[in-house]
Amino acid sequence: MINKKVANVHEALQGVSDNMTFMLGGFGLCGIPENSINELVTLNLKGLTCISNNAGVDDFGLGLLLHKKQIKKMISSYVGENMEFERQMLSGELDVELVPQGTLVERCRAAQSGFPAFFTPAGYGTEVAEGKEVREFNGKMYILEHAFKADFAFVKAWKGDAAGNLVFKGTARNFNPAMCGSAKITVAEVEELVPVGTLDPNQIHIPGIFVQRIFQGETYEKRIEQLTVRQRS
Repeated sequence: MINKKVANVHEALQGVSDNMTFMLGGFGLCGIPENSINELVTLNLKGLTCISNNAGVDDFGLGLLLHKKQIKKMISSYVGENMEFERQMLSGELDVELVPQGTLVERCRAAQSGFPAFFTPAGYGTEVAEGKEVREFNGKMYILEHAFKADFAFVKAWKGDAAGNLVFKGTARNFNPAMCGSAKITVAEVEELVPVGTLDPNQIHIPGIFVQRIFQGETYEKRIEQLTVRQRS
């Protein structure tokens, strides 16, 4: 068995540097790799391109990197509730590529599967299609989208083992599985790191072949972006 366990987040992020392209799992604040993001903030890297569904909120998640002007370009499906993201985009300080959500995840999955590109109908006839190859299949128009090329993918799972096998919990599954194996190096942080053989093979969502480094994270805040609760009767 190949042991992919590293001692901590500092060791997990060895090799990151300025001007790299990173994938970061999560949706809003759900299932984001909190420890990895905080370490990137501490390292004070610059000129980053970040591929993520959105950029967290102003004072949490990727919003922390935006606040310190560490991100040069965001590739996302929407701005979300991050006012600093909106401000930097509208002012021209931040290069932003908005991608349809389904296309965003498929560009991750294409990289994971080794496909260089794919055709999709999403975005045809809009600004999304500008400058892209267009082809007709069975009477319907499609645009060519290329797989992402990233240096690191940072994902967050509920449980994992030293072989890199991962189990996600609930909606924290979101973009995380599609980003595993979609970059040169995938770093997985988990809430619980268990011995190999502990996880039920039938319940593993991502096999360890897609993960290069794994560590047990610490002090997860798990903030809720929009708290919605049932009214008491």
